[in-house]
Amino acid sequence: MYLHIYSSIVVKRVTKLMSYYFYCRSINASRRNLAFLSCGTGNPIDDCWRCDPNWEKNRKRLADCSIGFGKHAVGGRDGKIYVVTDPGDHPVNPKPGTLRYGVIQEEPLWIIFKRDMVIKLKQELMMNSFKTIDGRGASVHIAGGPCITIQYVTNIIIHGINIHDCKQGGNAYVRDSPTHYGWRTLSDGDGVSIFGGSHVWVDHCSLSNCRDGLIDAIHGSTGITISNNYLTHHNKVMLLGHSDTFTRDKNMQVTIAFNHFGEGLVQRMPRCRHGYFHVVNNDYTHWRMYAIGGSAAPTINSQGNRFLAPNDNTFKEVTKRENSAQSKWKNWNWRSSGDLMLNGAFFTASGAGASSSYARASSLAAKSSSLVSSITASAGSLSCRKGSRC
Repeated sequence: MYLHIYSSIVVKRVTKLMSYYFYCRSINASRRNLAFLSCGTGNPIDDCWRCDPNWEKNRKRLADCSIGFGKHAVGGRDGKIYVVTDPGDHPVNPKPGTLRYGVIQEEPLWIIFKRDMVIKLKQELMMNSFKTIDGRGASVHIAGGPCITIQYVTNIIIHGINIHDCKQGGNAYVRDSPTHYGWRTLSDGDGVSIFGGSHVWVDHCSLSNCRDGLIDAIHGSTGITISNNYLTHHNKVMLLGHSDTFTRDKNMQVTIAFNHFGEGLVQRMPRCRHGYFHVVNNDYTHWRMYAIGGSAAPTINSQGNRFLAPNDNTFKEVTKRENSAQSKWKNWNWRSSGDLMLNGAFFTASGAGASSSYARASSLAAKSSSLVSSITASAGSLSCRKGSRC
């Protein structure tokens, strides 16, 4: 009798694991089948520009395709094209033709790359306002050194770049404009660090394995869209809000849309403080602790996402409240609307469910979670070639 009961339990567990295995395979298969599609996928950003076989001649059209809170980021749309020809780097006296020389200029620039290259920066890349870094048409990696810093500047677009293995920089002089350089203390080692920045759009980048965050936004940053990115192999993925006591972040508004949170991720997808966060139509296929977390009463509006929980029963919950008792967080406005919960995933809502409470955390119309596969199939940097659709 006991043997029969034990065998029954084993069979149920094996069946459950096999179902999970084949479901994961079906998700990956659907991704492979959909990845060849470039337009007509229901992804409003991609459908705006990827159908054009002449995208390479119409690069700046991308600036009119953003959505969400960062939709007004024009980057270098109104400036000249600047071509990166040299992967080298000098933090104080950058050469013309290098990436650093382009991003520090005062005038708007749309920065592209002549060929495939790996850029190992010697110090943080301090960007000036009204710049686009556009990696389409080349395989561009910013890796192995300090990475991108968007500090007290505005109108930045970063598109189509592989950003990984980012290290700390600092205790060195770094130029941030043609007329100024200054001493930088030790940096955190983020992939993209947004510090007091506004109107910022990070789109179709592949990010992994940085020292601190993959994308962090702090110190009064706002007007940000993080979209179509493929994020993998990292612990603390995304921090939005400096600290529980830094109340200037109460005005922060961030849209996180159409991203694929993939293998090897642990937590903070994102971790929010104080502000207003629209998490919409993302695909969460991996986490080890939790997906969405926060403290200091942020407003989180989760809509149309797909959450596939890990097999470990300890970490089925999508959400995590940090540094606060339930008596406090029960009043935080966190809601899940139209999300698809798989493999036991669950979202702990709190606060008001009324739509009026989420007005400042709403930035675009969510699509059905059943469309997440097609919307996110091409997340990450794209393999675009001249003369054909991207």
